[in-house]
Amino acid sequence: MDKSPSQINFEFSTQSEEPKEFLSGQPATPPKPVKSTRGRKALKDIAGEADQVHIPEDELLFRKQYYSIGEVATMFGVNTSLIRYWENEFDIIEPRKNRKGDRFFKPTDIKNLQLIYDLLRRRKFTLEGAKDFLKKNKQAKERYELIQSLQKVKGFLLELKASL
Repeated sequence: MDKSPSQINFEFSTQSEEPKEFLSGQPATPPKPVKSTRGRKALKDIAGEADQVHIPEDELLFRKQYYSIGEVATMFGVNTSLIRYWENEFDIIEPRKNRKGDRFFKPTDIKNLQLIYDLLRRRKFTLEGAKDFLKKNKQAKERYELIQSLQKVKGFLLELKASL
């Protein structure tokens, strides 16, 4: 009894086959890469957010005497920890604290935070650069407010032009 081993043949085709799902045999679709939400945002993403500050008009802002840190952080679209950090870094922000340690910001503090936010996020100053700018330019607040009012007038005029 002569048993010869059976021969195994392999077929190699020049055509590339699409990957198929294991059970169904249907062509497999490659998985889409999932974008991570962790880490720092890209500068191009942040550039569009600089205009996303939602501070009410002065009339509405000065109706309340104090704002909580959560309300302020929501206005600027940042974390409360960043507001606390800016409070420690910049002397012009002086929120009132109760016995429990909760911070309450006056409307003038919110205006100062708006100036700091503008320097750091829109104009891309470093912390040290923003501190120096505020120390050297005592009229920086007035200039910033003037620029803000001129931008409002410009927006009004553009709306008026568009409606004509």
